[in-house]
Amino acid sequence: MMVPFNIPCLVNLKQENSPMEENLMSTFPRITEDENTRIGDRYTSDVIARLRTPEGRDEWIYCHSHILIKNSKYFADRLSETWPTCQILDSRNCVEVHCQEHDFDHHITVLRLFYVTITCSVTDICHNVKNALGILQVAVNLGSPEIVATCVDFLEASPWEEAEEEEILKVIPGIGLLAEPVLARLQPVNPAGIVKLFLSATLFATSALPLSMADLKTSAQEQIEYMLTEDDDAPLITSDEDIKSKVKQHFMELLTRFNNLVNSCETEDSQMNQFQCFLVDMSWACQILTKLEILKDFVENWVNVSENIVKAVDQISQQGEMLETKVKVIEVTSKVLEAIAYGNVILPTIKRLHMVKIWLPFVRILKPLFDSLSNENECLVVKMDVEIWQSLESAFSSIILALPAGQQAEILSEWLENKHIRYPDLTEVFEVWCYRSKVANRRLAHIKGNKGIIKML
Repeated sequence: MMVPFNIPCLVNLKQENSPMEENLMSTFPRITEDENTRIGDRYTSDVIARLRTPEGRDEWIYCHSHILIKNSKYFADRLSETWPTCQILDSRNCVEVHCQEHDFDHHITVLRLFYVTITCSVTDICHNVKNALGILQVAVNLGSPEIVATCVDFLEASPWEEAEEEEILKVIPGIGLLAEPVLARLQPVNPAGIVKLFLSATLFATSALPLSMADLKTSAQEQIEYMLTEDDDAPLITSDEDIKSKVKQHFMELLTRFNNLVNSCETEDSQMNQFQCFLVDMSWACQILTKLEILKDFVENWVNVSENIVKAVDQISQQGEMLETKVKVIEVTSKVLEAIAYGNVILPTIKRLHMVKIWLPFVRILKPLFDSLSNENECLVVKMDVEIWQSLESAFSSIILALPAGQQAEILSEWLENKHIRYPDLTEVFEVWCYRSKVANRRLAHIKGNKGIIKML
């Protein structure tokens, strides 16, 4: 049966014990080799551990040399015959220990732990991460490997809060190999392990999951994007052709399910809910595939199903759920149009013209609607980023200017006749078309058709 070890008050201590010390004394089952050998016992002690701080705190703790020598290299060295000692008070040896005010209590704790001979719970000794770090640093300085090992075991197994983790990163590297296990959870993972996790997460995030797992899916998608993001640190994943091939396969399965839903043009509520969930996935997929530089298949797929997407959105509009849905549709379409406009994905003329004819009327009607709703309700939950509208306008201008001149003329004529002429503003396109058309004969005079005339487009 363990006997509670009640350490007597230290002689000459000028302050009350700290709450941490009192807690340690009351919860700690411990006993000394000799019940008559107790820390702070002036009558049996033969050495004084003198704790001193830069602030002038000077405490004398009455100890026993055989216990200090056994448990601490620092004291063993200074109590050896070869180390000069200072004789004070009744011819007792005095060993000075210089410490900071913030770790004074930890020095007291370590001195008390020297008197422990019964194995105690690691938690009873350390209590928490902050306390364990303090005790660990003192134990290292005083050369007490057993206490160091106890603190390392506690820190290695304990959960850390963010602030504690940062403190551990400051303290542990300076301690050396003894504390290396503490940092195991922070070590870089080998590339093969990273790739395996990335592909597993991608498969999960692109799978057909029940709505009850939506939060898990969203979390996985966020972490995949984070793994590919270059910020203060390099991306976790450096994609090669093998990774790209496997990722494309996962995303093609997602696109196939999306196409099947869109092409069915069903109007049931369950179908519409699925459609809205798919749009969230499509927006995320566009981000990921852009980072991996494999957006081509996604863009081509979006082009092919654009007409059915617009039809599906029109059906949702009649159900009073259009705003959030249309925002997601515009977000994805904006990225697709940007990829086409700036040559990141090369498509034939007929498909580029198709995208203009499908999406130009869509955004032309949608922009005034959002403007009016925003003006009426400044607290509108569903809002469109101004940059998206600007990006769309710029993308349309670039795509139209890359079309044959005759098709540009048709689009501009329709634009000038439309009541929604303000957005997108194709003024720049009109100006460029006018200039090109006016100087065409002169600029292309050296390019003749079979009959000696410039081909009319």
